Amino acid sequence: MSLLDTYRYDGTKKFDIKKAQTDSHCDKDQENKIIKLTGKNIEKISELQDKFYADAKESIVLVLQAMDAAGKDGTVKHVMSGLNPQGVDVFSFKTPNSNEAAHDFLWRYHRRMPVRGKMALFNRSWYEEVLIVKVHDLYKDYHMADRCIGKNFFKMKYDQITAFEKHLYENSYRIVKIFLNVSKEEQKKRFLERLDKPGKNWKFSENDLKERQFWPKYQQAFEDAINATAKKTAPWFVLPADQKWYTHYLVSEILLDILKKINPEYPQLSEEEKGNLENYRNLLKNKS
Repeated sequence: MSLLDTYRYDGTKKFDIKKAQTDSHCDKDQENKIIKLTGKNIEKISELQDKFYADAKESIVLVLQAMDAAGKDGTVKHVMSGLNPQGVDVFSFKTPNSNEAAHDFLWRYHRRMPVRGKMALFNRSWYEEVLIVKVHDLYKDYHMADRCIGKNFFKMKYDQITAFEKHLYENSYRIVKIFLNVSKEEQKKRFLERLDKPGKNWKFSENDLKERQFWPKYQQAFEDAINATAKKTAPWFVLPADQKWYTHYLVSEILLDILKKINPEYPQLSEEEKGNLENYRNLLKNKS
């Protein structure tokens, strides 16, 4: 079993959030080695991304979901550090506005899917419909037909999400879903850091404390969502998030692995185009 297999859920095994790892269990020597490996991975990712962009046959959508303070923003920033911004779109989704809420819940995500050859990082995603909506029963206030808001509401949403991701996969998208699994103790530590450090005060919200009270419900919602939607064509990766450097390493491993599987190549010129190269070279040399 590879390292990534440890954290991958593709429907072949059950996800139990109570047994899921939040800590890396690495010592300081291992930490230093892993940080170096992350740097090497980012270099390889950068090389493959250039080919991926030129090849333009597939798209990658990286979905990040987590409890508050699990490190989604930092992970996005870290992944971006090794990528050409021209080939990446980043979206952070908040509460739907009135126009978005008047459409089906997948609409605002579908319209932001990247063109082939580009990647997209989604900080939160369509899974909010089966996470925060489920925890707070928000669907009961939806302005929709009664037939759409019944006891099978979330079963329908899981089915719709699975069908949506299958549709994307069959249209040349690679969907990679990542759950940053932070412990309740580490979340508390990071909240206190936001309060204690002036440079991080802006990150803290009173709502963070309110949502923390629903920790057990969110944990169950994540477990249910992952088990209902984990497929081989759209796997989940449940990553330990108590040490950010380890999380960043695993994300770099995931992205590198999927790029290797895609195996992009630079487009090949036709024989006629190759034959014209010498003519173009001569024209450039002979003209000022």
